[in-house]
Amino acid sequence: MTVKHAFLGLIVLVIAGGGWIAHYLTTPVPLPATPFEFSVKPGTTLRGVAQQLAQAGAVAHPFLFTWVARLSGKGTALKAGNYALETALTPWDLLQKLTKGDVTQNEVKFIEGWTFRQMRQALDRAPGLQHETQGLSPAEIMARLGFPEQHPEGRFFPDTYFFSSGMSDLALLARAHKLMHAQLESAWRDRAPNLPYVTPDEALIMASIVEKETGQASERPMIAGVFVNRLRIGMLLQTDPTVIYGLGETFDGNLRRRDLLADTPYNTYTRGGLPPTPIAMPGLGALQAALQPAETKALYFVARGNGSHQFSSTLAQHNQAVNRYQRNQK
Repeated sequence: MTVKHAFLGLIVLVIAGGGWIAHYLTTPVPLPATPFEFSVKPGTTLRGVAQQLAQAGAVAHPFLFTWVARLSGKGTALKAGNYALETALTPWDLLQKLTKGDVTQNEVKFIEGWTFRQMRQALDRAPGLQHETQGLSPAEIMARLGFPEQHPEGRFFPDTYFFSSGMSDLALLARAHKLMHAQLESAWRDRAPNLPYVTPDEALIMASIVEKETGQASERPMIAGVFVNRLRIGMLLQTDPTVIYGLGETFDGNLRRRDLLADTPYNTYTRGGLPPTPIAMPGLGALQAALQPAETKALYFVARGNGSHQFSSTLAQHNQAVNRYQRNQK
């Protein structure tokens, strides 16, 4: 074989190889499942991702996939996160998706009326988060967030929070804390005149009580109006949710007379004014109700048994409502 023939053969091999590579890069690889979901953890190497996808059946020839990625300059541009493939992709399109960070997002929900303990349980169950708060006390968590003197209860806004894989739960808590602060400040600026609150924190405490007293949005301003009226005349708030919160984990679901008589900082049957901290996460509706309560003369309310309440302005009217709705007396 002459040098000329050898050179021509090399050119043919290069052309053939290039054609095969082009075919490889532009041929969709069937997905092992639809949708096909996978995660790229922070710090995972290009080779590691290629092997992971090859083992799952989403990439053919992982060595070639790695080689093309490096040759194109994309080998160091992979983005960590959760990915979901709805249709078969070519290796080139998959590489583009990985380098653009076209990730799906996890979510965690904080529900109105949850306590900080319930929030932490939701965080601990959330996949994809870095659980940096596990083992920390509530005080240590608040210190990490930059609020060492602040009690955590009620300081985080209930909402659905989306996050990419690998995000710290502390960072997510910081978002929820910032959002609650913004919502509280906005509601405080728009507050009704002559309310019996000195600070936004006191309004936040009231909002948490309103949140726990009713699940009906339409009743929140009236509930707030009753409690505002009681504060104005120095009347005890006498609200069961604060007593239950003060009992903590010892509460077994049955509020007894002895519980109402047992003095704790949160027992509004034995202590005047607001409790020392919020008792739960209030939503936006409860915040607005606390700062724009209904104008009413009502001082009492009792559950009707259907989720709503009967409001009364005198003790006599209230006792009649109690007999009717709680004791089934006409």
